[in-house]
Amino acid sequence: MMTATTIKQTEAAPESYPTVATTGWSTGAAALSQDMIWQRIETYVAWRSTERAVTWIVEGCGEWTPPLTPATVSTVEIWESNAWSTVTPDASPLGGYCLPGGTYRFTGTAGDDDADIPAAITEAFRRLAEYMAGKAGKPGASSESIGAGSISLSHRRSPSWMAQAMQNSGAGDLLRPYRRA
Repeated sequence: MMTATTIKQTEAAPESYPTVATTGWSTGAAALSQDMIWQRIETYVAWRSTERAVTWIVEGCGEWTPPLTPATVSTVEIWESNAWSTVTPDASPLGGYCLPGGTYRFTGTAGDDDADIPAAITEAFRRLAEYMAGKAGKPGASSESIGAGSISLSHRRSPSWMAQAMQNSGAGDLLRPYRRA
């Protein structure tokens, strides 16, 4: 079966993100902005924690399913004669829509304010926060050495350590099941 292609996704920011309990966390990790951590996680996964408006522009024929989850589609329109016209496409066997061809606009929401946060996402959130709260070292340095007499300590860190936080913290492994809708 062919699939239609999402060519544009416009996702509004949610009104707020859920609060994650920080009991047992380091002081530095607990002090970080939870909104900032949620934003990092949500750029990595298709699962959304809280409801927000979303519009998808989809092109082609075949099956299409919203690329975010949970998602509720409220309006489907097709571009005809230089204007959007409301349509009701057929349902697909996988829970999406069967599109006969053309350019479509799907409007709806993604996220669920009342849903429980899965334990794997909460743990990924904690791991990412703990990693991000780690001491940065000297900016731009790839290694540091400190010596006092016969004792020396060496530390090597990639200059891109913060950009790789999702992978290096172990959060990415926990979030793998949530990468696709």
